[in-house]
Amino acid sequence: MGMTMTQKILAAHAGLPSVEAGQLIEANLDLVLGNDVTAPVAIGVLEGMNVDGVFDKDKIALVPDHFTPNKDIKSAQLCKCVREFANENDITNYFEIGEVGIEHALLPEKGIVVAGDVVIGADSHTCTYGALGAFSTGVGSTDMAAGMATGQAWFKVPSAIKFELTGKPAKWVSGKDIILHIIGMIGVDGALYKSMEFVGDGIKYLSMDDRFSMANMAIEAGGKNGIFPVDEKTIEYMKEHSVREFKVYEPDEDAVYDETYTIDLSTLKPTVAFPHLPENTKTIDEVPEIKIDQVVIGSCTNGRIEDMRIAAKILEGRKVAKGVRVIVIPATQDIYLKCVEEGLTSTFIKAGAVFSVPTCGPCLGGHMGILADGEKAVSTTNRNFVGRMGHVTSEIYLASPAVAAASAVTGKISSPEELGL
Repeated sequence: MGMTMTQKILAAHAGLPSVEAGQLIEANLDLVLGNDVTAPVAIGVLEGMNVDGVFDKDKIALVPDHFTPNKDIKSAQLCKCVREFANENDITNYFEIGEVGIEHALLPEKGIVVAGDVVIGADSHTCTYGALGAFSTGVGSTDMAAGMATGQAWFKVPSAIKFELTGKPAKWVSGKDIILHIIGMIGVDGALYKSMEFVGDGIKYLSMDDRFSMANMAIEAGGKNGIFPVDEKTIEYMKEHSVREFKVYEPDEDAVYDETYTIDLSTLKPTVAFPHLPENTKTIDEVPEIKIDQVVIGSCTNGRIEDMRIAAKILEGRKVAKGVRVIVIPATQDIYLKCVEEGLTSTFIKAGAVFSVPTCGPCLGGHMGILADGEKAVSTTNRNFVGRMGHVTSEIYLASPAVAAASAVTGKISSPEELGL
């Protein structure tokens, strides 16, 4: 029986010739990730275990990104816990203020993750690294602690769904629109504990930033992971950002999939997820007039440089609608600097937006843009659950940077085409 990309990676890391869906395995880890919210819990668990430090100081990443810069005493204490642990264990990949970024944008940028890796992270959006052809998945803080101690983790090998992508997306259709379309099609539990494997000739039209956005939101369909094949774009990205060797795993021709979906990307339209689930999607032409109070452009889903450039292109020479607050959050320090150097920051500020240091901020209702009762926001983040970004009566509409920026100008959910673009 043939294996999928994910199954081949897991088999190799378990030292087995093959694995099949449902099999329990113990796999070696290439990276264990934690942030300022989840790592302190894992550190507490680790301190209660009879172990001497961590398994490999080079294979642990600690990224304090959720409540940084610290918003209050509690968040400061959490970061202090992570900082002291990193110092005591000489953790190589610990990122302090001034070099930190949103973890799932930062680690690929730093070349810490490459194709063929097995990565666990105490954050559900760890599945982002599947864009590089790695197996990466979110775990709880207890599993993170065990991973830091032993360098291994138990997995139930997931079955898979194949998404055959064909055709070239239209001008304003991005990876965010594609993954929202897919989640709307299969539902938030449509890929429960399954590997979402994206293949097909349409992938060549997707940038790496598109792919990161799509893999990032695999968890919003219940997926164990999302993964893309390694092509020239992937290799070029890894060579630019990393000195690590990588390994390419391709699915067997007789690999078994639970379902196969064929999606013609040329037929898709900008897509918006309405409150209060990512599956509650409508294409932009189906959206009624909905006035908004806030726009957030950023996060581990859409805070990369391509997202910044798209938003700036739409905001160039335009003004944010009166009564709308716009918060732009680049995902890493490098992206922040590129925004400054390319003049994007100036564009955002002249349009009437605020420009933030890299942080998760409002995505999880942390800081930098919490919603009051009844307020509506268009956000390029990944979740729109009840109370996710503030008051339980607030509403979050998930969209691409293009739709978010256009909506900022009109004051209602809009496409760039409504601005004549």
